[in-house]
Amino acid sequence: MSTARDLQELLERIQLRLDESFVGIGSEVADLPPEDLAELLNQLRLNEAAAIVSMLPLARCIELCDQPTMRRRAAILEQLEPARVAAILEGLSADERTDVIQKMGLHERHRILPKFSPDVRAELEDLLQYPDHTAGGIMTTEFVRLEPQMTVADALRHIRSVAREKESIYACYIMDPATDRLLGAISLRDLVMAELDRPLSGAMRRKPVTVNVLDDQEKVAETIGKYNLLAVPVVEKDGSVVGFVTVDDVIDVLIEEQTEDILRMAAVEPGAMDKPYFDNPILRVVRKRIGWLLLLFVAGILTSAVLHRFESELAAVVALAFFIPLLIGTGGNAGAQTVMTVIRALALGEVGVRHAWRVVAREATTGVLVGLLVAPIAFVQALFWQVELQLALTVAVTMFAICVWSTTVGSVVPILAQRFGVDPAVLSAPLITTLVDATGLIIYFTIAKLILGV
Repeated sequence: MSTARDLQELLERIQLRLDESFVGIGSEVADLPPEDLAELLNQLRLNEAAAIVSMLPLARCIELCDQPTMRRRAAILEQLEPARVAAILEGLSADERTDVIQKMGLHERHRILPKFSPDVRAELEDLLQYPDHTAGGIMTTEFVRLEPQMTVADALRHIRSVAREKESIYACYIMDPATDRLLGAISLRDLVMAELDRPLSGAMRRKPVTVNVLDDQEKVAETIGKYNLLAVPVVEKDGSVVGFVTVDDVIDVLIEEQTEDILRMAAVEPGAMDKPYFDNPILRVVRKRIGWLLLLFVAGILTSAVLHRFESELAAVVALAFFIPLLIGTGGNAGAQTVMTVIRALALGEVGVRHAWRVVAREATTGVLVGLLVAPIAFVQALFWQVELQLALTVAVTMFAICVWSTTVGSVVPILAQRFGVDPAVLSAPLITTLVDATGLIIYFTIAKLILGV
C-alpha cells in the first residue's frame, strides 16, 4: 500500500504528463494496488480518470471498478467505448453491474445494453425494473442454490464448483426446484461443521428471515442489522426468491442514507450532493439549495415582524436589545439538540408516534433542568453588564422559558412529521432554529411587559 505522500507525488506526476501527453502513464500506475489506484482516480478530473482507465488492461479495469471506494464509476465508463464498458461490467457482480447502469443516463444505457451477452442483458433488464432504493434495486442474483435432497457433502462439492461465479458463498439457500420457493438457509460455517452424510433438510434453518423485493433499502439494512445476517433473501409476492442482499451492500446503503439525513438537517437537498464536489455544476447546486433557503428566509421574516411589533418596547428600554442574540441563540441551539436526539431515536426505532407524550414530557423536563442551570448564569451576566435588577430578572426568566419551549417544540415537530408521513430529517435544524427565534422573541417581550411594565 502506498502512503498519502506517495499518492500525492504520483498524482502530481500524472497530471504533469496529462498536460503534455499520455505517454508513460500506463507504467506509472501498472503496479499500483487497486485500492490506491481508485483513490488516485477520485482526485483527477473526469476526463483524466477516463483516459487512464482506457489504457488499463481489461482485468485491471474490472478489479478497479469493483473497489467500494471508486467514485464516479458510471460517469467514467460513459466516456469509454460501449463494447469495452460492457466487457468491464460483465466482470462485476450482478448488483454492482446494475448499480453502475442505474447511474447512467438513458442514452448511455441504450448504447451499452446491446453490447452485453444475451444472458447478462436479460438479467440486467430484470433487475432494472426495480426502483433504485428498494431491495430489488440493490440485490444480486448470484447466490448459491441448494436442493433439499442433497447431503452436506453434496452441498460442499456444489459450492466448490460454482464459487468462482458467485458474489458470496457464505450464505446458501435451499430451494424447491419446482417452484423456486425458499425452504431454508444454511451458512457455510454450519455446512463445514455438519456431518458429511447429514441431509440438508435436517441441517438447514427453516423459515429464514426474508425481505420483499419492493421493501425500502433502509428497511433491508435494518433487517440485516437486527438479525445479524451476512445476507438476506429477496422474495417476490408469490414467495419465489429472486436474489439476495449482502451485508456489504447494506454498508453502502447506510452511508447513503446517513449522508441524505445529514444534508437534509443542513437544509440541503440530497440531490445536490449525489456527485463528487467538483463534478456538481454550480447552477445545479444553487437550484437544490434555493428552495430551503427561501423557506428559511420567509420564516426569518417572522422574526423581523415580531421585532417591528415590539418596537415601542425596545424604544422604551433600549437595553432589551442587548440580550436578543444571547436568548434566541441559546433557544435555537437547545431546539437543534433536541431535534437531532429525537430524529436519531426515530431512525433507530427506539421511539415512535405512540411514544409522543412520553418524548415531549421527557424533553420538556430536560428543558426545565437546563433552564434552571442556565438562567442564573444569564442573570449574573446581565448584572455584570450593569443593567437594572428587573431587567436582569427578565433575562433570567426568559432564558428559562425559552429553554423549556425550544426543547418541547424540538421534540414535537419530528414526531408530527413521522405521523404525517414526512421524513423527520426534512424538518431540519435550521427550520427549528428559525421558528424558535421568532417565538422566543415573543416570549421575551411578553415577560418584559409583565416585569418591567413597558
